[in-house]
Amino acid sequence: MLERRPFFYLRHGETDWNRAHRQQGQTDIPLNDTGRAQAQAAGAMVADCEIASICCSPLGRARETAEIVNQRLGRTITVIDALVECNWGAGEGRIAGEWYADWWRGGFLEGAEPYEQFIERALNGINEALSHPGPVLIVGHGAVYRAVKIHARLDIDFRLANGVPVRHEPPSDGTPWWRATEI
Repeated sequence: MLERRPFFYLRHGETDWNRAHRQQGQTDIPLNDTGRAQAQAAGAMVADCEIASICCSPLGRARETAEIVNQRLGRTITVIDALVECNWGAGEGRIAGEWYADWWRGGFLEGAEPYEQFIERALNGINEALSHPGPVLIVGHGAVYRAVKIHARLDIDFRLANGVPVRHEPPSDGTPWWRATEI
């Protein structure tokens, strides 16, 4: 279950593999110039959001995004290993196709993390981040965000763009569902 605390989620800035629609997984592809500009813009967007903590994936593209955003915030950045992107195994570097859709349905992909284990790990990483003083900014990956979508009951088909921060508000007395708002 997703901890019921407000938080922000930011998918790392663009990489050359994002631009080419290649699945990066745990291959450590760096940000490109567009990705760095997206991180700068995201920093400006969250500058007045009273973020208390920043947690990020150990992969360079997420860490660099967090560091650029943090130039505006001046917070401690905590790296959480469980926020690392999915290990796509034989799918790393490939363009998504039927193999990708099949994996999301629980299918086998040589060398890849099994779907259910990945979602559980990602949720554990998100909840570990949410144990820090909040609101927390989590800087992570697109597939990791799927764990948020599942456990917050958000639109599973919503694709989080690179460099766009999203604020998440837990259910409250008058609202039985999570709210997610792009900043």
